[in-house]
Amino acid sequence: MVHYDLAIIGSGSGNTIITPEWDDKKIAIIEGGTFGGTCLNVGCIPTKMLVYPADLARAADDGARLGVDLQHTATRWADLRDRVFTRIDSISEAGRVYRADELDHVDLIEEDVRFTDDRTLVTDSGDVVTADQVVIAAGSRAVTPDIPGLDLPQIHTSDTVMRLSELPQRMLIVGGGYIGAEFAHIFSSLGTEVTLAVRSDRMLRALDDTISERFTELARSQWDLLTKHQVRRVDSNGDRSVTATLTRPDGSETAVEADVVLVATGRTPNSDRVGAGDIGFDLTDDGRVAVDAFQRVLRQGEPVAGVWALGDISSAFQLKHVANHEARVVSHNLLHPDALHAADHRYVPAAVFTRPQIATVGLTEEQALERAEKTGSRVAVAVQQYGSTAYGWAMEDTTGIVKILAEEDTGMILGAHIMGHEASNLIQPIIQAMHFGLDAFTMARGQYWIHPALTEVVENALLSLKAPST
Repeated sequence: MVHYDLAIIGSGSGNTIITPEWDDKKIAIIEGGTFGGTCLNVGCIPTKMLVYPADLARAADDGARLGVDLQHTATRWADLRDRVFTRIDSISEAGRVYRADELDHVDLIEEDVRFTDDRTLVTDSGDVVTADQVVIAAGSRAVTPDIPGLDLPQIHTSDTVMRLSELPQRMLIVGGGYIGAEFAHIFSSLGTEVTLAVRSDRMLRALDDTISERFTELARSQWDLLTKHQVRRVDSNGDRSVTATLTRPDGSETAVEADVVLVATGRTPNSDRVGAGDIGFDLTDDGRVAVDAFQRVLRQGEPVAGVWALGDISSAFQLKHVANHEARVVSHNLLHPDALHAADHRYVPAAVFTRPQIATVGLTEEQALERAEKTGSRVAVAVQQYGSTAYGWAMEDTTGIVKILAEEDTGMILGAHIMGHEASNLIQPIIQAMHFGLDAFTMARGQYWIHPALTEVVENALLSLKAPST
């Protein structure tokens, strides 16, 4: 048995907790998978390294209607893939070597572990680890539904699909969430024929209805989108391809042939893999480790001494920037137990790097109206088209929109939803305004907005939320 001052399960955002303040303490990082976590190895970073060239490939479509004839003649898939993972794998390995070999006070335990007591862990090989403080940052994993045929070699999740040996000619993507939307853009832009099978009537259902409905229309124009279809089985064709059998609500069936099937049906927290429920830690209805505002793990609603959690294993957001924020909170609280900081989850933004790009923060319109019923306030809604601004004219944009929700009387911004070019950047001023209490009326009129930058579409949306005095 080895005892540590601090044991961290997971090498993603949890890795950042080891600051110079811990130089005189003994620390264990426990990682049974690839060092660096989901974002670095199979998530945010490699996907965006593929999104950017996919955007470039699509520039040919945009250029033609502006009088510039471009041509996407070929995709060198091996070059694209190797560019991504030569860099990613070297960063992962460098991080592993740094923690394993270069820091005398840190031990890297490269095994999975399970709790046997509040601050006692046992590795797969039977070694026992104890610690004064334990941080659970073990992340989440891709979900694979219990459907016959999903064990065939042509079946992939987001963990494996980016390392394909060659660009597939045909791909079936199962799922209409952000993972499916991003990979549909990546592979279709690079030359793959993409079919999407979505159980519901539209894609990205968790987003504001206006965005979800409009994006679904655009998705139909780009991909073979099969809404209200459910995959029942996948069969091998005896060569390198498969046939998926899909059913409609009326029970009728359709068949889709593909070279690769990407299962993008969500992710589940790794709470079960660390045995969190087995020793009585509270779990949420969807299986996450329950924590309080200070990221302390709970048992029967009360914090467990010396046990913390952060990131996908405890967070409903499943976003890297949330995990990083929670890691900073936990890092502070470990070192300052008498002056705890609470995590701030009020205005968590998110982006979907698909075509077109989507970004969101705060309440949807439906949520804002529910809030208004409870508070007795009224909701002002503004929807501004990209094409209503000078830069939008330059782009000949016909699909981009900005939607902003605010309290009618006070101008307090309740939510914002953007779909279009660089949505993830355009939304940032609104996120800042919400965090620092800047109302929509002051934000619109109290500063210069560069003309004719695309940010004018945000300005004009804010301006259309008329102040009470106007």
